[in-house]
This record gives sequence, structure tokens and C-alpha cells, in this order.
Amino acid sequence: MAAPTVQFTIADDRITESSGLAMSRRHKGVVYTHNDSEDDARVFALGSDGRTRAVLTLDGVEARDWEAIATGEDDDGGPALYIGDIGDNLGGAWSEIWVYRIAEPAELQDQTVSYERFRFRYSDGPRDAEALLVDPGTNRIYIVSKGASGGAVYVAPLRPSASKVNVLRRVARAPAMVTDGAFSPDGTRLVLRDYVFAYAYNKPGSELARLTLPVQSQGESITYTRDGRALLSGSEGEHAKVWQVPLPRVALASALRAATPSPTPTEPASDSDEDALVYGGNLLALLVAGGTAFLTFVLFRRGRRQG
Repeated sequence: MAAPTVQFTIADDRITESSGLAMSRRHKGVVYTHNDSEDDARVFALGSDGRTRAVLTLDGVEARDWEAIATGEDDDGGPALYIGDIGDNLGGAWSEIWVYRIAEPAELQDQTVSYERFRFRYSDGPRDAEALLVDPGTNRIYIVSKGASGGAVYVAPLRPSASKVNVLRRVARAPAMVTDGAFSPDGTRLVLRDYVFAYAYNKPGSELARLTLPVQSQGESITYTRDGRALLSGSEGEHAKVWQVPLPRVALASALRAATPSPTPTEPASDSDEDALVYGGNLLALLVAGGTAFLTFVLFRRGRRQG
């Protein structure tokens, strides 16, 4: 398998906390990103050279804690971007989280865009999350919580309401300290990442592969390339590098779409549902890996503070 290579370096001085990546469905070679917090509510469209080709601004929106971005569709089947204001580093301070949907523009130019806001709450109480995924087959939203002892995958209603709070229900376990995730373009696979590893899965099924990601100052973003044969791994920080990480053959094999369907918006998730949808069968190994990643991150941040 080929070694990871630098795909591009983010050139825009305004992008200092790139916290999510999403490959454009409409514009070849374009990747969308955004800052984490303390910035305007805006999305940057980056070309294959790392330069900003457009800035999409959501007028009147406060970017409380933007942590993730994913591609999907709007109600008419057109390409859309989903932005997750889902972070919560304050121990459950937010009673609800928000996902914004905007149409992916046909022409890339700086512009103010209209949006829809979907409100969510967790069925089992507030929690921190940094990963938002949209299934390209069903357009269903998934959010993965972040925790030092392990996280969980939560599913949204198939057609979330834009007028009331929607309930996110837990359907699977996840590795510790997940900072981002994405579905493959064909929807047969997905990837989750922490600060050290990327975990590739069937949908649903056992873990296909675990990849060690390039060392980055604070690795918080991941997405698939347009052909689904590699990953793009990004980091916070000024002029951060975005790496292309080839996937091993085992992680490229197409999986049959879910033999066990995702729970419908009206049926409660049971223990058997969660068992059927576990991503990565060896939970102990995942927790150990996640713990290692967390320790590495803590030591790194401590070193930065002392430096």
C-alpha cells in the first residue's frame, strides 16, 4: 500500500481551526471546511491547491461550536452541505444541538446562503460530539459522541423536522475520542477517526481496517476522496496540511447494504438493535486504541502549554 502524501496545505490565513472536511459532490477537486469556534458562520470551499475558491456565509447564525461537515441532499435531491454545531466541551451544557443544511452552490463565489436548521437532543442526555455523517443512500444523519472511555453512534429520524426538536437515539458503540467521520461515496463503508487512528467499517459490520494517520498537531477531520479509494485527513492549526491516506485493499471491498435496517423514527432502539449495529466487533481493542490516542493528545497539549 502506498504511503500517505500531502494533498495540499490550507493557504487561507482565516482558517486556523479546520474542524471538518467534506468532498464536494458538485465541483471536482473541491473540499469544504470550516473553523471550530470563535469565527463567523461560514464555510470555505478549497481547491485542490489549498486556496479558497469561495466563502459561503450563513447570515444571522452564531457558530457556537461547529465541529463537522458532511455532504448529502436537500429535500429535492440536490447536493447539500450539512454543518454540525454539535460540540459541547462544558459537560452537557447544551440542552440541544443544531445541524444546518445549505444547498451546495452551482457556482463557487463568495455569497450569503440560505439555510435550514434542524434541532436535536439526545435520548439519553447531553454529550459532546465532533462527528457528523450523512448516509448517501438514505440521507439519514448520524452523530458520533466523543468520550475518553468510548463513544456512541446516534441516529436521527429519517426525515427530521425543521420546526421541532428531533430525538437522536443511540444505535451502536464507537471508539473513544472520535473527532470526525464520513461515509464512503457509495455508502457501503464508513470511517471514524481519533487523534491517532482511522477505523474503517462495513455498514454495518465488523472493523475492516485500522490505519495509523499522519502525525498532526490536532487531527480533527476526515473524509473520503471522490473515488472512495483514499481518505483525506486534516488538522486544526494555521496553514494545516491535508494528507491523502490510501486505503488498504480490505477496506475497499464493497459491503452489502445493511442486512439489518436502521431503526425507523418511531421504533425504540433496543439492546439487540445496538448489538446488530456495532461498528468494530472488538470493543476492548477499540477502547485501548482510543485511550492511547487520548493520552497522546493530553501529553501533546501539555507540551504545547509548557513550550
